[in-house]
Amino acid sequence: MHTPNLRHILRLPLAGLLLAVVVSTGHTGPWRADPDNSRGWELMSPAERIEHQRRLRSFTDYEACRAYQQAHHAQMEARAQAEGRSLKPRARSPCDDLRARGDLK
Repeated sequence: MHTPNLRHILRLPLAGLLLAVVVSTGHTGPWRADPDNSRGWELMSPAERIEHQRRLRSFTDYEACRAYQQAHHAQMEARAQAEGRSLKPRARSPCDDLRARGDLK
C-alpha cells in the first residue's frame, strides 16, 4: 500500500487556496483590448492595437479614460468614413470594464 508523503497531502489544499484567490479577485489577468470592446479594431494596425491597449491600461481615472475613448472613437470614425465604411457600435466600453474591475476611480 502506498503512503502519501507530505508534499502530496499539501497539494490539494494549496490548489484550493489558489483557486479561491483567483476567483475572489474577479478577474484573472490584465484587461485586454479586443474587437468587442475597442471601436475601430478592424481599422487599427497590430502596433496601434497594442498601443491602444497600453494606453487604456495606463489610466487610473475614469473621466480621463472616457476622454481618450471619445477621441479614439472620433479618430476611428474618420478613418472609416475615409474608406467609405461604417463602424459597428461596440456593446462594451473599455472604460466601464476597467472601472468594474476596480482599475479606475
